[in-house]
Amino acid sequence: MMSRNIAIILAGGVGSRSGLGIPKQFFKVAGKTVIEHTVNVFDNHRLIDEIAIVTNSLYMHEIEEMVLRNKWSKVKKILSGGQERYESSLAAINAYSNEPDSALIFHDAVRPLLSNTIIDGIVEALKSYNAIDVAVPATDTIIQVDDKGEVIKSIPDRRFLRRGQTPQAFRQSVISKAYEIALKDPKFTSSDDCGTVVRYLPDEKVYVVPGEESNMKLTYKEDSYLLDKLFQLRSTTVQDDAQFSSLNGKVLAVFGGNSGIGAEVVSKAMQHGAKTYSFSRSTTGTDIADRGAVAACLKEIYDKEGHIDYVVNSAAILRREPLVTMDPDALNTMIRTNYDGMVNIAIESFPYLKQSHGQLLLYTSSSYTRGRALYSIYSSTKAAVVNFMQALAQEWEQDGIRVNVMNPERTKTPMRVRNFGNEPEGTLLDAASVADASLKTLISDLTGQVFDVRIKKD
Repeated sequence: MMSRNIAIILAGGVGSRSGLGIPKQFFKVAGKTVIEHTVNVFDNHRLIDEIAIVTNSLYMHEIEEMVLRNKWSKVKKILSGGQERYESSLAAINAYSNEPDSALIFHDAVRPLLSNTIIDGIVEALKSYNAIDVAVPATDTIIQVDDKGEVIKSIPDRRFLRRGQTPQAFRQSVISKAYEIALKDPKFTSSDDCGTVVRYLPDEKVYVVPGEESNMKLTYKEDSYLLDKLFQLRSTTVQDDAQFSSLNGKVLAVFGGNSGIGAEVVSKAMQHGAKTYSFSRSTTGTDIADRGAVAACLKEIYDKEGHIDYVVNSAAILRREPLVTMDPDALNTMIRTNYDGMVNIAIESFPYLKQSHGQLLLYTSSSYTRGRALYSIYSSTKAAVVNFMQALAQEWEQDGIRVNVMNPERTKTPMRVRNFGNEPEGTLLDAASVADASLKTLISDLTGQVFDVRIKKD
């Protein structure tokens, strides 16, 4: 059998420390249970071949229903774990005893904010090492105390200290051998698989992949508040292996397609064979603040093509000036376009995207995370885009509609030039790069995501 990357989701906890009243993995945040968010990360990752979920036998039925409801294509095993964490690890190790060369990637079910970057780093490291840990630098001073916990014995050098996270990954043969030796030790105790390898296979080097502070573990009730906020601000990046050929024959409606990012989306989609329709105030007289106008545009496409696969809204207005000096008509136009227009497009797109199981794609900006002086209306409407997307992604998931948001860095567009003038070369994204990322998002299976588009550093 070929070597495979198998994710092991450890979900055997019963929630004794959390104070949540339920096992932590079943706590809901951002519209889904924590474990659903976690499994989604692996199910959507291109380098993961299979997933096994290890759970307490009391919750086997709940996990089975979850797999069916979410249509996780990569979940192939649901295993009963044990009282101790290492017993759950052993259940997975034994379940794949016939694949000694495959990589088992163990991850806590209650770390739902794992990024694709960390998974990519683990898979790359597995080409050179048989055991991988994930860790972040220790930022606080760590002290070692005496047996009574009262007096400092030593203060280790913080430069060499790390805080361990998951995933932890191993060749099946390596982690299996480590536990085979460990279980013969009458003094064996373990809460960490890497610790077992380090102690019982001292010649096996354990490589450390950099973790992220956002890859936090839900342990106590207080953690749930931070987790909820991190989900609100969460973003990801587009994976590079998209096949643009799948755009051939798709029908795409772009509002704001006259210039900037919208125009590049139109141009590139057409190059890949998509049937693309562009609407804007300047070229077609379409004001998205008028719901009837939006409805007429979409009906025109549907009557001609018989379906609409993607709807993109890149239309927005930016006026950079203090709120109290802004012309009232200009202020109202900005709100009507940036917010009301987005809502109108979503409502009118729904029946078409439900039929096609398509996607609605919206745009925010880096200013959505924090309001800034001179951007009060623009920043607040862009924050609304993200919240709106997150709500719709949850509401429309059962209808097979995906909803996502692009979050490009500062991009050279006519709107930006009007507000900022000429800026140094290399400090702005070009609209074509954002369009490429937008098309990759359209053909992805993801929903409810904020996709960052960043300037590539040399």
